[in-house]
Amino acid sequence: MAGLSVALLKATALELTILAGHLLLYPSGITQERRATPVQPPPGAPRLPADGRPPVLLLHGFIDNRSVFVLLRRTLAQHGGRRVESLNYSPLTCDIRGAAELLGRHIEELCERTGHTRVDVVGHSLGGLIARYYAQRLGGDTRIRTLVTLGTPHAGTRVVPLANAHPIVRQMRPGSDVIEELKEPAPGCRTQFVSFWSDLDQIMDPLETACVDHPDLTAQNVRVTGIGHLALPVHPAVANGIRQALDLANPGADAKSAPGGLTVA
Repeated sequence: MAGLSVALLKATALELTILAGHLLLYPSGITQERRATPVQPPPGAPRLPADGRPPVLLLHGFIDNRSVFVLLRRTLAQHGGRRVESLNYSPLTCDIRGAAELLGRHIEELCERTGHTRVDVVGHSLGGLIARYYAQRLGGDTRIRTLVTLGTPHAGTRVVPLANAHPIVRQMRPGSDVIEELKEPAPGCRTQFVSFWSDLDQIMDPLETACVDHPDLTAQNVRVTGIGHLALPVHPAVANGIRQALDLANPGADAKSAPGGLTVA
């Protein structure tokens, strides 16, 4: 118990430090990311093949924006050699289904712009749930190769009951229509899932709700020890774990032979 208390105190101190830093960065991520318009080839010219690695799209959590991914984005771009983009959805978003449709339109545009047929997505918290709904319920498995989720309430979370006034929070509760839809059969779903969940995540109640548990989905759940919810998209050890998962040909299946935990304390 004493060891757990010390670990919890350290994780809480780190969460507060990250929160303070993120509040400073938050204004820089309010607007959508600017994307260069690609140069179109002349009519009739053969289309060049796309780079072998699919682009990575980063999707933030509830009442957040793309600034949360500053460090993760740098890691993926520098060490993974990938094209990395981020998407802001409105802080006024009140429906996971509608946000998933928006994500789908953006992914179609990203594929058209880059020449890729599939992408990888990394979603923090609510962002992972939105991406999962798109992949599992809206046919997005044809576009998302790998979905990495960070502290995502796949089975719903009971934390902060007073937040139920917000409709999207109600959709993240156990037993909500959205959560029940994600329990339905999903035969042939082609998306590979890798879920990072923390044993000190105070936003996930219960903690195991951040694991993907579905008989039709190919998934690997990676337990992270020593950090909380806000640290998951920031900590360098987690960033390296994400990069390694994306480098696998079949992350959800291949990673099952690898260790299922990550200690960052």
